[in-house]
Amino acid sequence: MNDAFELIIEKGRCFTPAGQVDADIGIVDGRIAAIGSLAGSDAPERFDATGLDVLPGVIDTQVHFREPGLDHKEDLESGTRAAVLGGVTAIFEMPNTSPLTTTAEAIQDKLDRAQGRAWCDHAFFVGATPENATALVDLERYPGCAGVKMFMGSSTGSLLVSEDADVARVLAHGHRRMAVHSEDEARLLQRQEMIEEGGGPAQHPVWRDAESARLSTERLLRMAKSAGRRIHVLHITTAEEMPMLAAAKDFATVEVTPQHLTLEAPDCYDRLGALAQMNPPIREGQHREALWRAVSAGIVDVIGSDHAPHTLEEKARPYPASPSGMPGVQTLVPIMLNHVAEGRLSLERFVDLTSAGAQRIYGIAGKGRIAVGYDADFTVVDLKASRTIENKIMASKSGWTPFDGMKVTGWPMATIIRGKVAMRDHEVLGTPVGAPVRFTETLGAIGT
Repeated sequence: MNDAFELIIEKGRCFTPAGQVDADIGIVDGRIAAIGSLAGSDAPERFDATGLDVLPGVIDTQVHFREPGLDHKEDLESGTRAAVLGGVTAIFEMPNTSPLTTTAEAIQDKLDRAQGRAWCDHAFFVGATPENATALVDLERYPGCAGVKMFMGSSTGSLLVSEDADVARVLAHGHRRMAVHSEDEARLLQRQEMIEEGGGPAQHPVWRDAESARLSTERLLRMAKSAGRRIHVLHITTAEEMPMLAAAKDFATVEVTPQHLTLEAPDCYDRLGALAQMNPPIREGQHREALWRAVSAGIVDVIGSDHAPHTLEEKARPYPASPSGMPGVQTLVPIMLNHVAEGRLSLERFVDLTSAGAQRIYGIAGKGRIAVGYDADFTVVDLKASRTIENKIMASKSGWTPFDGMKVTGWPMATIIRGKVAMRDHEVLGTPVGAPVRFTETLGAIGT
């Protein structure tokens, strides 16, 4: 065992593949070098985790950080700062920026922008379009690319692949698991007249109804199976979709968001108005209960925040001009830990949904567990801490959260990324250390 480490995390309760153990963790060159009793070992830096739980670093696989082009809402610096304040060690960022992330040049531009500015590790999705479908097989292998994202229903931005022929071409060109926003564009267009006269944000789940989600996901599963393509269906919101997804586990994985597990219509629209507006919408209680049943049954594979900020001024526009989306990367951990505290979720399931699940779905190299040889990424939490989520502590440029005023039990106390303490006791430390996430499917042959 190496007795000279760069950092030792000591006296914490560590969540390892062998279970929860009281152990020290020794770190060398940004990776875990030893787990056990390290009381006699040397290290220039020690982190006292007495009374805290040391979890594998949380990976948020769906965020919209708006850079380039929409930087007034968010940028890579502010978004990743919010991430580390929330205990998140890595993020996957979505392609509906301006310009759209649909080329190798656009992916590289984001990687360049993140260098020296991103507080956490990161990867970027390339957006599928009818025009770039045949190029996706090469684009998905670009270093730092999280894979392909396809919008089957229109949302924020202009990315859209809705026709059967175009969906089939996108599915046919590529090998990595593809992320999909699943809403039926034809049904959304047919029903759009019901919101043209306004009516308020409470109309949002009426317009973008459960059937628009069910129809799209049914079609997506049928076409993905025919194409032999692995897919990851984002932000599922309905009871009707879960049985179909459960029957397709050999090629389809499932994401839900903290918002859809926590908020409920019509109450959220009465309290929050357009601040509760997102795509797909927050729905009625029977759908939220079905999502929780799917979490308990193991159908859900991962939690993603779908962090999609807009300014309060933009949200104040009369519906339907108010944009869809809400911040969430900084609140993912406390919201889900509160569900742990209230008995809806075990800590083991929390870890699986926020770190190990992401690793399995996307083939992330060296992350997702506390084990020797893995990246030294940790989300250190106090499961007993009682806090109130408030707008004033949000680092996002948008400056608000739909959970303002919510009291929670469980809070991130430190974020450690490849052995560097990026956040401790609610304060971002040092300089940005974020680097591109590595993927097993893009690393190439060893030694090349």
